[in-house]
Amino acid sequence: MAPLRRLCLCLLLALLLPPPAAPAPVPLRRPDWAACKILSRELSRLLATVKEPHSALEGMQLLEEDLQNWPPRIRCSDACDPLALETNHTRCLHRIRQALQHYRDLLGSDIFRDQPQPQLETTMEQLLHHVQEGHDHPPRHSMAPTAVWAQPFQRHLALKRLRSFAAVMGRVFNHSAR
Repeated sequence: MAPLRRLCLCLLLALLLPPPAAPAPVPLRRPDWAACKILSRELSRLLATVKEPHSALEGMQLLEEDLQNWPPRIRCSDACDPLALETNHTRCLHRIRQALQHYRDLLGSDIFRDQPQPQLETTMEQLLHHVQEGHDHPPRHSMAPTAVWAQPFQRHLALKRLRSFAAVMGRVFNHSAR
């Protein structure tokens, strides 16, 4: 009779207790933070050497709209802060991977046809390799064609956004590589 009472008590407790919380996603592997730090510094260095073909674009300040967070930007909700990175870096690396893929595709598009950036593309590919976390190598996506007259402006805008992203990404990798 005692085993039946224990079983009933266990079943009753199971009904009264809340269900266990879903476990937090566990990253597949830790990225090589030191390599990411070196590559992000190299990316920033390379971006600093890219010159605008039209000097009028150098000092141009643009009023931009945020169209559903595109191109991808690191936000507070991406958990790229030092404390969050120590416990779970999955969300942060997902955003970085998403942005690197976007900018890599832009560098291979028609807006850079007149001013190709093979070193930037190579460095971004290497960074992508380090932040993959078990994902397959992302395919390149072709970008919509840009009118010839708009290409210098679009290139300027892409480089400006990429420089900003690289600065924030560099801070993430700089802290994580310690």
